[in-house]
Amino acid sequence: MPATRVPRVPAEERLFSLVLALLSTESGLTKSEILANVQGYRQRFSTGGDNASLERQFERDKDDVRELGIPLETIETPGAAGNNQTLRYRIPKGEYDLPDDVRFTPDESALLSLAAMAWREGALSADSRRGLLKVRSAGSEDDDGEGAGGGAGAIGAYAPRLRARDVAFEPLRSALDRGAAVRFDYITPGQHDARRREVAPVALVQHGGRWMLAAHEFSTGGTKNYLLSRIVGPVAQYEVGQHPAPAGAGERALAELDRIWAARTARIRVAPGSDAERRLARRRDTETDEAGVLVLHHVDPQILAEELAAFGPEVQVLEPADLRDRVTARLRALVADHSDDGDQRG
Repeated sequence: MPATRVPRVPAEERLFSLVLALLSTESGLTKSEILANVQGYRQRFSTGGDNASLERQFERDKDDVRELGIPLETIETPGAAGNNQTLRYRIPKGEYDLPDDVRFTPDESALLSLAAMAWREGALSADSRRGLLKVRSAGSEDDDGEGAGGGAGAIGAYAPRLRARDVAFEPLRSALDRGAAVRFDYITPGQHDARRREVAPVALVQHGGRWMLAAHEFSTGGTKNYLLSRIVGPVAQYEVGQHPAPAGAGERALAELDRIWAARTARIRVAPGSDAERRLARRRDTETDEAGVLVLHHVDPQILAEELAAFGPEVQVLEPADLRDRVTARLRALVADHSDDGDQRG
């Protein structure tokens, strides 16, 4: 009897379903409850079987959720401290609400409602809705006391920070499926001008909340990672069927990114009570030393510099010096851009 083909669930739909499920529970869900019931996991879950790869996927997804600034927390079961199998996961609703000082006009509220309707009806599948109801029926509660009937309220009341797929994603996935080489223009972090790249895609992976392409670069003969958000213009295929991706390439690419992530750290001082402290302290593997300094892990110093510069005076980079120089350069460029605009306006 032929094996049943497991349907592919897009990563962003799986993450969205996970966020909805964890928002809908007060007491939290165990890993087993999540894997057995949430859309994107349950299709691959085997009761009593080997779910090791699915558990690794869940661990990566937890990191991605936290990278998006979503406060995912763990709760230990009384009497079972240190037992990872009994840990429960949840997203505290109070910490995911909009700030008290954020208010919308009636027109703005109407536009946001239309956007929410478009998301619910256009992107959230019936399977996702059923997955949320199934999780609730497994024993989770709803703060509003609505039980399984509160699904629409849960979706409407919370607006996760959604990162849509980059434009390059679909043509690159098509190239992977067809074993095709591709051409595209790419802006290297820290540079302003794009350069043409010709590569054979090996894997598309999501790491740290960002989509990356692992590919064999013909000009150097090596395998490199490309951030999809830095691909500009169209992705063109050629030599179709000549460059099939090797088996297990995706897992190897993620393992290499994890190795780089573990090896590269930065020491950051953040303003107490600031948005920077709230977000950066929840990054994957972040530690706080005895002086209150955050120790962050990262893959690319330029990408981290862009992220830190966005926090402005809430962040001070202590080490390494190269990262501090990158952040300083970005802030000075921002000041210069605004100064030029002011001069032109007179």
